[in-house]
Amino acid sequence: MKNFNGKVLFLDRSDINTDEIIPAKYLTEITKEALKPYLLEDLSLKGFDNKEDIKDKVVVVTRENFGCGSSREHAPWALEVNGINVVIAESFARIFRQNMFNCGMMAIELPKEKIDNLFNNYSGSITNIEVDIEKAKLFVTSSEQSEVIDFELGGFDKVLVQEGGWVNYADNRY
Repeated sequence: MKNFNGKVLFLDRSDINTDEIIPAKYLTEITKEALKPYLLEDLSLKGFDNKEDIKDKVVVVTRENFGCGSSREHAPWALEVNGINVVIAESFARIFRQNMFNCGMMAIELPKEKIDNLFNNYSGSITNIEVDIEKAKLFVTSSEQSEVIDFELGGFDKVLVQEGGWVNYADNRY
């Protein structure tokens, strides 16, 4: 199973699309590893530097409709190859969300109030999140405070995460 515990990258914007996650000009790369340096290259967000800000991050916290735009598996792959295995948002584009789980990654939806609280209380400080898949809880900590947040995880999504994605799930059963 992938690592779902670690430092948080806060991206305070809605509608971050798949072209911003991984620009289309890199979709001809033949390995996931080749996508690594281009993650979030085209993201326009004040003060954000994709070369520095994504280092050592495992979790992204963002706003609504993450992963909208063109349907492509490359977007979750670019996150995965950079060690980011969890995205927490108000909502996701349907196909992006499923691609995350198909890759054994987590797309966690939280209500707007909880996302606002994460940004208000933790953005700007070094924050870690631990994901308890069994209990569907997020343990959020910074040097100033901590809290536990419940989330929902569907049964099959949970199995996909535990198996490491759709391919492993299918290999183990068929």
